[in-house]
Amino acid sequence: MDPPSTKSWSIHTRKEITNKYEIFNRIGAGAYSDVYKARRRSDSVTVALKEVHDYQSAFREIEALQTLQHCPNVVVLHEYFWREDEDAVLVLEYLPTDLGCVIREAKKWENGLSLGEIKRWMVQILCGVDACHRNSIVHRDLKPSNLLISDDGMLKLADFGQARILLAPGFVANDNQQPYVQSTPYQATMAGPSHFKHISDASSDGGLFIEDPVSLVQAARVGESEEHRFRSFDDTDKDSNIQDGDTSCLATGTMSNVEEDLLPGTYSYDVDDGEHDNFPPLTSCVGTRWYRAPELLYGSTSYGPEIDLWSLGCIFAELLRLEPLFPGNADIDQLGRILNVLGNLTEEVWPGCADLPDYKIISFGKVEKSIGLEACLPNRSTDEILLIKKLLCFDPAGRATAMELLHDKYLNEDPLPVPPSELRIPSKHSSDQDEDSLDELSGRRDPNSDSDFDDFGPTKVSTTEHGFSIQFS
Repeated sequence: MDPPSTKSWSIHTRKEITNKYEIFNRIGAGAYSDVYKARRRSDSVTVALKEVHDYQSAFREIEALQTLQHCPNVVVLHEYFWREDEDAVLVLEYLPTDLGCVIREAKKWENGLSLGEIKRWMVQILCGVDACHRNSIVHRDLKPSNLLISDDGMLKLADFGQARILLAPGFVANDNQQPYVQSTPYQATMAGPSHFKHISDASSDGGLFIEDPVSLVQAARVGESEEHRFRSFDDTDKDSNIQDGDTSCLATGTMSNVEEDLLPGTYSYDVDDGEHDNFPPLTSCVGTRWYRAPELLYGSTSYGPEIDLWSLGCIFAELLRLEPLFPGNADIDQLGRILNVLGNLTEEVWPGCADLPDYKIISFGKVEKSIGLEACLPNRSTDEILLIKKLLCFDPAGRATAMELLHDKYLNEDPLPVPPSELRIPSKHSSDQDEDSLDELSGRRDPNSDSDFDDFGPTKVSTTEHGFSIQFS
């Protein structure tokens, strides 16, 4: 029988995949990938097949997941299929829902999320982000729909297609901080995931599939030309013609210099000068608008793990209020919403902000009296608001790290995080229920559209010593 027209023709005609997996319906779609639910024929285990249409995104996701393969709060990569003339297909553990769906369903519950539930979700997110940052990985697209959840309440970071493995010179790892200790036996949720049996084999039609995701680079693809193999190391960010940073030794995909268990030690990130002046330029066109750090909105090409920490602040605030904190409908609107809540961005608030590429180009009227996070989080405790303030700080150097927050008083006092078994888990992904919102959430712009200006009133354009300035009233 021919596959339905709504399915990807590519994945359904690749025998090395269909011989091992029975492919069901498509459960997700994005700008660069499609995700299908499937069943492994040998043992009936349910998996997710992610067909990645972009070469660079596939390479980045594989190398990040290989590096984090022992972290229980990161989605498991079982194997991948990749051949020169086809898209990469990643075989990932199947996780039936995500945090976006939890938040939406919680709005229907009589008393919303309990404090114990909120804290459990926060702890799991922080453990995943801490593992990323200790391994020099910046996710760059943290948002509720990328935080997947298993039936037993385990939350896992997913969608590493925009991730970067880097070691910014302003960030140094040290072992001086005490490791995070679970407060109760119920909080010990850090057991490692079960893996498929690891086997490597070449498919009968010349492609290569790998069941032991240990080294992407060492497993050179069968029949691959030198020119094509070199493309694996193209480190240019999407929407940019500049090189997106040098990668650390972790980017080779070899695990010889990586701890067997990525979680026993803890690290803090010490910012020397609050800048990454010696680091090659990155792109600011990453992430999803509602969770995008202000330095990205102002065009920064020099940043590090701090952009993930801002995203965490937005996500945590959303857990507390069950609504997005900064739901901007364009990049300018996004900045305006942030300034209205947090106040004016000045050198006094963030030394060096005037050096941001677009700081002198786009200006806003002075905010005489900011709304404040307290007004955005009514009926929340002082400790909860303080936790958010530690993340939603204009100055990236002032944002608390994931490990620092795991030790925060709020997460370690009564009521403690509930056992995962007590978490209420919705049955579907948020994308399954609200596909119409994907474009709005994506933060991706049509290159032929001036949408950033469509929803605004009068603008004032004036000439400055730097070129011109656009002021929004």
